[in-house]
Order: sequence, then structure tokens, then C-alpha cells
Amino acid sequence: MFDKILIANRGEIAVRVIKTCRKMGIKTVVVYSDADAGSLAVEMADETVHIGPAPAAQSYLLQDKIVEAVKQTGAQAVHPGFGFLSENASFARRLKEEGIAFIGPNPEAIDAMGDKITSKKFAADAGVSTVPGHMGLIETTEEAVKIAREIGYPVMIKASAGGGGKGIRVAHSDEDMAEGFAAVKAEAINAFGDDRVFLEKFIVDPRHIEIQVLGDKHGNVIHLFERECSIQRRNQKVIEEAPSPLLDEATRQAMGAQAVALAKAVNYDSAGTVEFVAGQDKSFYFLEMNTRLQVEHPVTELITGVDLVEQMIRSAWGEHLNLKQEELKINGWAIESRIYAEDPYRGFLPSIGRLVRYEQPQEGEQDGYVVRNDSGVREGDEISMFYDPMIAKLCAWGETRAAAIKGMARALEDTHLSGLGHNVPFLAAVMDQERFQSGVLTTNYIKDEFPEGFNGVAPTELQVKQLIASAVAMNEVIAEQDGDPSERAEWTVLVGKTAYEVEVGYDEDEDLTVIINDEEVTVSEIDWRPGLSLFRAVLDDEAFTVEVKRAADGFDIRSRATKERVRILRPEIASLYAMLPEKQAADTSKLVLSPMPGLVVDIPVVEGQEVKQGETVAIIEAMKMQNILKAERDGKVKSVKAKAGDPVAADDVLVEFE
Repeated sequence: MFDKILIANRGEIAVRVIKTCRKMGIKTVVVYSDADAGSLAVEMADETVHIGPAPAAQSYLLQDKIVEAVKQTGAQAVHPGFGFLSENASFARRLKEEGIAFIGPNPEAIDAMGDKITSKKFAADAGVSTVPGHMGLIETTEEAVKIAREIGYPVMIKASAGGGGKGIRVAHSDEDMAEGFAAVKAEAINAFGDDRVFLEKFIVDPRHIEIQVLGDKHGNVIHLFERECSIQRRNQKVIEEAPSPLLDEATRQAMGAQAVALAKAVNYDSAGTVEFVAGQDKSFYFLEMNTRLQVEHPVTELITGVDLVEQMIRSAWGEHLNLKQEELKINGWAIESRIYAEDPYRGFLPSIGRLVRYEQPQEGEQDGYVVRNDSGVREGDEISMFYDPMIAKLCAWGETRAAAIKGMARALEDTHLSGLGHNVPFLAAVMDQERFQSGVLTTNYIKDEFPEGFNGVAPTELQVKQLIASAVAMNEVIAEQDGDPSERAEWTVLVGKTAYEVEVGYDEDEDLTVIINDEEVTVSEIDWRPGLSLFRAVLDDEAFTVEVKRAADGFDIRSRATKERVRILRPEIASLYAMLPEKQAADTSKLVLSPMPGLVVDIPVVEGQEVKQGETVAIIEAMKMQNILKAERDGKVKSVKAKAGDPVAADDVLVEFE
């Protein structure tokens, strides 16, 4: 076996690979950029090599730097993780020429599956179901319209070299096709330097289901069942699960067999994923093959007990697969939630900065579920603008899908982040939705369920009880510390603007009893003291966790996707609160504010300039994406508050109008 492996990646996947290497007794080398000098992966690795400045194009994407680091440290193999150089056939070839093992598939397989047109031809030849469409090159708009009519609308226009959601349009008519074909060709040449475009049938209410495959260098290939990745936003996966709630055993076997046939056709010899688009009728069609480890691989590991990173390493070393298809079984259900540094309350804009607090749920077996948290950051770490904003991949396993969902909801409750925006409340909202719990999913799920974006949800009856119970319990803890505990007290508790008559006391077991509008609940096993961000307790035999923060006149409390200001008041004081005027929001109509922390790329206006509605007034870059800010009305620039190259925080003023 290898003695030393270099990990050509960063963040949580680098940490993930290190864990398996440690288990196997293999030393690790981590390369790092300026931005990652103090990272968890750097701390955990046996050796580290600095490879350049923060931008990936000057560090993680430089093949020469990676090869030099391998030679410098005497590593025998490179694990590329995902992203960066993981699906770069020239990098795999370069390593081969240098006598360094690539922990991934052979370069020929990467080439064959890396191009969407070529991969679909391979799939068709291997007997894999492909979406009705036209795989050849299309030169003119007229030709595109003619082919679209033959396929039948709606039709998807896709750039052959596309990825990351770019170079995709859906046409519902000849007019759409004429306009979309030209647009996708232009997008493709700009984004990928390749204007080849193909057409395929657009599946209505599609689901995204993928099969995990595993091959060795001796021609053996197996599959490890499926993952459902339909919960997506802007073509990026957000929540994944294994198995899929759609598939029956016959469909599962058919998809698995086709994925294996495709992998064998390209002599696939590592971990990879064959992605399918599926109809609600269980029809399925080949989408593409990812020739690397997937972000969502943990859910497969949880239902099969197979360490996919270990299998990749063993295959790269040349070992025979020690797994047989007939021996593999699905055990239970697993769900993964991707926790991102993005603010769901601000249109999911990137939210970079320091993780001031990061409390993670306890991993391992809990009450009826298992938690796994793959994270590459710690409390105090900086989430950089240069890379993907993922903080962690939180996973929950249960014996049934319902148990896994319940476990995930509880694990999200036990996750506390502060210092930047994050999507934990949004993930919790999805877990609590009846539609998600029913398993009726499509890739349009988020667009359908949150058409106006995410603004939190109103508390349920149970959550109102939890909010009140936690507030009065904290109030009692504080009173006891102050030497002023109440024997029995009557309060008016305001949850937001809604008033509840509440009576507080203790039972014979010294548990807190709370009567809310004549309904009594018992609060026991209280785990909180002033200064803690999470309040844990049991409400009528049901454990719960809420995120809490003391405010001047009460507590700010978040329970999953709902957050409220909760005030505990004497009845006479509560009546005065009802008379307080609403606080008016500040007038920012003449200001252009930065919607996120980032770097100013350009401010193409100057003081005194007349600007028309829709004109660009600023460009901000964050998380590898440029955000163009346009004037919302005609006006004259009074002052410019920032310049190109300036770092800015969310809500910093960029331009002021007269």
C-alpha cells in the first residue's frame, strides 16, 4: 500500500481524505494557498506544502505546483478530491508520465465522460437509456428549430462543455428555440471557449437520481445503489438522500445495471457517479458521468457501510475489488444537508467572514438516529471569498426515511453558527415540509415551494410552546442566579406581537410547569446557563433545542426555520407594549448598498454623473461570482464611497444619489 498520499484539495474533502488515510496507516501531505494557511486540513496533515496565493488559478489549479510538491515530499499518489483538478484528464496523464499514482479513474475514462456529446454516444452504445435528442453538432438556428420540432417541445438547449448550471436554456416554442440557441452558443463560447451545443427532450417535473459506481484496474465494476439529489437551487444540489423515495427494486436494478455497463464500456477503475434524469413515472435517462468522488458520497457510505475513499485508494494501488454486487444491501436511509455560508434571508447571497461561533451536533448514535458531520472548518476560521462557501455536510441516518428526516431536523437544531449568514434555517424548513416528507420531489422543488425566496416560517403550535417554555426557563435560571427565584409567577409572554397568558411553577419532581393559555406543559432536563447559545430541554417527553440570544427586553430565539423576539412581561407592562409605535425603517432609497461582503471589481460611475434606471453602478465579486448592481431609478450621483479593489461588508454604502 502507499506510504504517503498528497491531497490536492482543501476544506472538508481534504479533511475527509485525511481521516481515511489515518485509518489505513498512510501519511498525508496537504497543499495549501495563502488563504488556507491556518486551516483544519493543514493542522491535521502529516506534512504541508504552500503552493501560492489565494486565487485557485494561482494555487490549486497549477499542475506544476502540485507535481513539484509530490516530488518534494516523496508522496507516491495524489488524491484530487472534487473540483479543482479532479476531472482534468491532462493532470491525470501528467501524473502517469511522472510515475505518480492518480487516485481516480484513468485519463481515457475522464476524457470519454468529460464531454457531454461524447459521453452520450458512449452511453447509447452501452445500451444506456438516453434522453431523446440530437447529439450531433448543430450549425444554424434554422437547423436547431427543425430538430426541436422532431424531438417535440419542451426542448433543452445545452452547451456541450457546460457545467455549474451555465449554458442551459429551455425552449417551449420555435421562437424560444431561435432566441435560446443563439444565447447558449454565446454563453458557451464566453464561459468555456467552446460553442458546441446539443438539444434534448426536457423532462417535465424531473428528478435527479444518480448511481454510485466503483471499479478496479482488473475490469470489475459494481454499483452501490442510488442517491436522490432533486433538491437543488440554481442547478446546485442542496439536500441529497439515499436511497431514492421514487425507485422500486426493479427500477433500481435496471439503473444500476446500466450504470455498470457504461462504466465497463470506458474501463472505469475508481469511484464515479452516473447521473440520470428521471420522470415521475420512473422512466430514466442518462445525464452525464462524474469521474470523481461526489460531494454527497457520505449518504452512500451510511447506507452501505463502504468507505469510498478507501476503495479509491485500494483501486489506485492496483488491488482487486473486495466487494461483490450480490453481497451489497441497502441498510436504512441517509440524508445530507449542505451547510453554506450564504444568507437565505437575502436571496441566498454569499456571506463571507469569520465563524465567530460554530457548535456542531454530536456525531455518532443518538436517540433513534446517527449523525455524521463532514466539516473542514472550526470556530474562529475565516470563510474566504475565493472558494466554495460550504461550511459542512451534515448527514443523518435512520432505519426509515421518516427517522432520517427527524434525525436531520434534530441535528440542524443542534447546529449553531454566528458571525456570518448561513442556510441552516432554510434546510430546517425543508425538513419540516409535508411535501418533502412525502417524498414527492422534483428539481423545481425550491422554486415551487419558495417562489418569493425564503423569509423564515411562522411558528407551529408546538414551536410556540417551545419558544415560551425556553424563554420562561431561561428567565427562571437567571432569577435563581440573582437570588430571586419565583415560587409561582404569572406573566404575559409576547411571541413577536402575539400575547400569551403564562403561569410558571414547579411539580413534585422539581420540573418546571408552564401553563400557556390554560394548557399545561412540563419542561425537564434543562441544559442552559447564561452565555450559552443553545438551549436544550425536554418538553412533555420530546427533546428539543433552540438557538437563543439575550436581548434588552427578552430573548431572540430561533427554532428551526422560525425566529422570534420573546418577551416575558408583567401583565401591566405588556399592555404598554401594545401602545408602542412601529419602528420605521431607515430610508435607503438614495443609496446603493453592497448586498454581501466581497471585493469591489468596478464602480463605473463618478460624482455628478447622470445615471439612467438599469445602468450598472457597481460590480462586486464574492465566492468566484460577480454581482452586477444596477440603478433602480434615474438620478444624479452625489458621491462614490468605494473604489475598485476595496473590500466591503454587507450593507456598506457604495454610491449615494442626490
